[in-house]
Amino acid sequence: MTQMAKRAASSKSLVVGIDLGGTNMQIGVVDAKNKIIGREGRKTKAEQGSREVIDRIAKGVEKACENGGVSLKKIAAVGIAAPGAIDIPNGVVLEAPNLHWINLPLRDILQRKLGCKVVVDNDVNGAVWGEFRLGGGRLGNKKKAHAEGAGDLLGVWMGTGVGGGLVINGKLFYGAFFTAGEVGHTVIHPEGGEGRATVEDFCSRTGMSRTIEARLKDYPKSMLRELTDGTGKITGSKQLAKAFKAGDDLAVDVVNKAADLLGIAIANWITVLAIDNVVIGGGVTEALGRPYISRIRASFKKHVFPKRCQKCRLVMTELKDDAGLLGAALLARASLKS
Repeated sequence: MTQMAKRAASSKSLVVGIDLGGTNMQIGVVDAKNKIIGREGRKTKAEQGSREVIDRIAKGVEKACENGGVSLKKIAAVGIAAPGAIDIPNGVVLEAPNLHWINLPLRDILQRKLGCKVVVDNDVNGAVWGEFRLGGGRLGNKKKAHAEGAGDLLGVWMGTGVGGGLVINGKLFYGAFFTAGEVGHTVIHPEGGEGRATVEDFCSRTGMSRTIEARLKDYPKSMLRELTDGTGKITGSKQLAKAFKAGDDLAVDVVNKAADLLGIAIANWITVLAIDNVVIGGGVTEALGRPYISRIRASFKKHVFPKRCQKCRLVMTELKDDAGLLGAALLARASLKS
């Protein structure tokens, strides 16, 4: 029996989940009841290169274990949800623009550093899986997590970009190319040209910022002038949310139109898939809150076909910043059974 196998066999289901972003990483030790018992957050510092980032991840895992009062030797497996395109069976980050990584064998490198099993998945897949099992993706008011082999979910994450993930019959659905669920790249304006054609182009924080920058000259009294030093460039979701919640005409119009377009995109997905569960998360969603979700839901109901699909639940993330961390931990635990 290998050392990794011995650790997995003797473990009491202590796993680590890592939510790796282009700016920050969140690391947590998760127990058998899916409670985070030790945490560590660090800056990613992608500009320093992959070796430094991976060293920071490994040291962050050690610190999270220390903060949770457990030894790294007690960790059975580590799950990491990383941004970009992932070769999931081989744990290779094929392309992560925010990290400047190409064809990086992240799983193998981390396994050597940590001495335990490592699984790698896409960041939004991790968040969607966390919500499906533990958060807003649970059907109705049921308090128990979904079992394997049951339940469907479409997850849409709104932030700098727009990401998505799919759970079909209780399992993450990847498709033949391991890219299923890319809601953000759904084309909604085919005549728009590069940068103004997809859901991401209009509905992400970056897309809404681009719209605001183009229209700010027509709103001389908009508070977005002051919030963005006259540029209209949104650098954080809280900026946009402040103007939106204050009733700023430009912010309200841009956010509402983006919400309407997202509702149409989600309606298209549900019309095709006929699944009954949608969770919307990410920094934009959390900042804008329930009025934003309500607008998306109204647009969705207007456009979905047939009408019976209007019964689909469309809710906001419950796990918020912990969705990716917990989802990655759940994937790590599941890997021990394979």
